Amino acid sequence: MEFIDVITERYSVRGYLDNEVEKEKLDYVLKAATLAPTGVNYQPFKVYVIDTKKHKEELSKIYGAKWFVEAPIVLCVVALKDKAWTRPWDGKNIADIDATIVMDHMILAAQDVGLGTCYIGAFKKYEAHNFLNLNENEEAVLFTPLGYGNAEPRETPRKEFDEFVVYMD
Repeated sequence: MEFIDVITERYSVRGYLDNEVEKEKLDYVLKAATLAPTGVNYQPFKVYVIDTKKHKEELSKIYGAKWFVEAPIVLCVVALKDKAWTRPWDGKNIADIDATIVMDHMILAAQDVGLGTCYIGAFKKYEAHNFLNLNENEEAVLFTPLGYGNAEPRETPRKEFDEFVVYMD
């Protein structure tokens, strides 16, 4: 698939078939995580691969939409704050940015091999941290179901370039 097709056809899937994800496809998605650029290439993240059938109850407490637990797998990217690069001039730790880039790479890789995903940032943080047994230096940043979609895309209007691009002369 051409890259422009991957980003054009990707949508937030809010319904999944019960079909298992092939190991080769899961490995392809996880490989994309290792290729994601991170600050100073520190790679301060973990990717949790969660079996939905085994953890449906816990996952449902983290995010309540029924379709969230329909896919066979849920992925979570966790930022390792103490291992991330921090800008020395203002103290900004970029662990959350790195984790977001990692999730984006995985989601685009999933689209490339015919799998559906949906960025989930509106989850219950403390339920997630408790379930994943995270310490104070670890932060769950994003979740996504991973599986074969069983839902049509919703209309998602996009802004025109002139609404967000600023050219500096």
